[in-house]
Amino acid sequence: MAIDRRRLVRRHNPVITSAHPTEVFTVGNGDAALTVDLSGLQSFPEVHRLRPDPLRVPRDGLDALPEQRPRAFDRDDFQIPLQTQSGWGWYETRPTRPLELAEAETTHATERGPVPYLDRMGLQRPRDPIAPEFTAGAWFHYNPRRAHLGRLALVRLDHPGPLDPSIIDDALTTLDLWSGRVDAGYSVLGHRVQVTTVGDPDADRFAVQVRSSLLAEGWGVAWVFDPQPDDLAPFEHPLEETTSWEARSPQDWIARRTVEATAYAVHVTTTGELREHGPDGVVAATDRPELDVVVALRPGPAAFDRTERSTFTDVCSTAAEWWCRYWEDGSAVDLGDSTDERATELERRLVLSQYLLAVNCAGRTPPAETGLTYNSWSGKFHLEMHWWHAAHFALWNRGALLERSLDFYHRSLDAARETARHQGYRGARWPKQTDPSARESPSNIGVFLVWQQPHVIHLLELLHASGRDEAFLRRHYPLVEATATFMADVVAERNDSFTLPPPLIPAQESYLAERETTADPTFELAYWSWALAVANIWRERLGLAEDPRWRRVSEGMRSPTVLDDGTYAAVATPPFLVRKDHPSMLMAYGWLPPTELIDPSIMSATLDSVWEHWDLQSSWGWDYPVMAMTAARLGDLSRAIDGLLMSSPKNVYLNNGHNPQMPGFLSLYLPANGGLLAATAHLVAAHRDGAELPPGWSIVAEGFESVHAGIPDRGLAASP
Repeated sequence: MAIDRRRLVRRHNPVITSAHPTEVFTVGNGDAALTVDLSGLQSFPEVHRLRPDPLRVPRDGLDALPEQRPRAFDRDDFQIPLQTQSGWGWYETRPTRPLELAEAETTHATERGPVPYLDRMGLQRPRDPIAPEFTAGAWFHYNPRRAHLGRLALVRLDHPGPLDPSIIDDALTTLDLWSGRVDAGYSVLGHRVQVTTVGDPDADRFAVQVRSSLLAEGWGVAWVFDPQPDDLAPFEHPLEETTSWEARSPQDWIARRTVEATAYAVHVTTTGELREHGPDGVVAATDRPELDVVVALRPGPAAFDRTERSTFTDVCSTAAEWWCRYWEDGSAVDLGDSTDERATELERRLVLSQYLLAVNCAGRTPPAETGLTYNSWSGKFHLEMHWWHAAHFALWNRGALLERSLDFYHRSLDAARETARHQGYRGARWPKQTDPSARESPSNIGVFLVWQQPHVIHLLELLHASGRDEAFLRRHYPLVEATATFMADVVAERNDSFTLPPPLIPAQESYLAERETTADPTFELAYWSWALAVANIWRERLGLAEDPRWRRVSEGMRSPTVLDDGTYAAVATPPFLVRKDHPSMLMAYGWLPPTELIDPSIMSATLDSVWEHWDLQSSWGWDYPVMAMTAARLGDLSRAIDGLLMSSPKNVYLNNGHNPQMPGFLSLYLPANGGLLAATAHLVAAHRDGAELPPGWSIVAEGFESVHAGIPDRGLAASP
């Protein structure tokens, strides 16, 4: 029986009935997003402003990761800001002295000679003390920043400042997932107010409709330019932000906004009339009981053509059509026939995660870890996280949304080649933390990570497995070739096998202090072997001869280290296992398909050990999907489900589907949502291959057939 998808989705529509710093909903299209509060708009920014964690002790993180003390989850520790962000909106601050990127570089002695790394930067945040010798590294780490473009708010015409949520009574604000819109109903001063807010799926545009007799009492909807919310370091000048408005008619105004050297335009149209509001804003007002406002955003100072005008009805209709296709065309999982009381919660997380990832992570560049909601790491994106944000699109039969971001890698290929050349390697070395420029951000951790390197191959292979033609292979093969060439060159050959030599930090970043000696992480060894084999399979599919170097390295990677207790070590060098941060050795069997390097029985014992002994306070939200994927690969679906729902302060999902991690910094963590969906695809595949569900669980799944090959049970086979 087919899943009633509309019913499945809408039974998890989240609602807000009172103001709380985490109670927000976001509308958008993957390239631009706007986050609203209880009012259905962005009316109460101070309630949601990110506040420093009072328990945080600033440490520079030069020698080790900061200790994370045991701490029970408390929703009141977190806030989610009200911002509007885009993939194109970035700005740079002005440092107090000229800075050169080379100032952030250190040359490290390696087996192949001196290699430069941009490592002169710790784990400081801008407000922390930063030593003068790290000034350049810190500035390039923090810049550019993703901009907060403005805010749509319910306002009193005679009151330019933000309001207090105490003005609202009897509120019910709903995110209708099926149509991608927010509907809010509440009372203000005895007047009933109805607000609908929606994002345009095809343009960087947002539309709102307010219906209330309150409008005739001196209330309206304003577009406000807030100061940029990111903290400035002592070596940065205060920001220069300016605004000029052009009134083309009483219903049609254009703002040209600059933040330092960055310029962008905002087009505001309304069914009411526009007037100035505060120092930089504009407010739409009417004496009628209904008011529509549409706001469009565009990079640069370019003008909006007078024909470029969409109505609220246009945007609502376009959004409803897009979201209906999104839910109907992708895969679906219905747990409604389960009797286990946890099934409703898992299904809720799955549905909300699909929405959040489409809004935040389906754009033309890889997303930040907080997507387009607010800035973490200055809004930059982390390429080792791109798989977690976007692989599920391929696994859930929505691969076109992943393909949107592939052009970033093509645009960045020259920069990645230059990074490799500068360090003495062939091929292309992809940055860890970057922005649309593809410039690596200085870091004492990020520049030593390598596990992002094969991700391009992995993502492309998932897309191919979900049904892409030869034109797809030819278009993207240059990425595969450049990536594999670097991977085969960065290894060292010893005793007829290949190793991943230092300096190196594995996915488990606990090895920061040992980066000069760490070698051969279990997961990365398997990933190198698998990805280089896939790269040669791409050559075969295109009628090219195999690359003998890729084959030698793939088949000759050193076997991972096994500890005395019969479990896999994290790395092959002391300390062989640290039970903190990511249990990334599990990713070698589960997240990855089987390879000759990994023994399933040893991995099963490793999973048992992680389950019993890992420090969950130091874990991250995607570690629970990692455990689930390994369990599913081993055929243990009971443990896979338990992993996804494990009780941990890092595995809590809020009313809106967000997964908070660190108070004062990471109030949401989208890699966890993406990992949840990817792990569920693995669980569905294992079940279809004969693994039994635990008692009380029923899974009805649709739309996974075409992507089943993306998570094979055996090694890769070349396409015919």
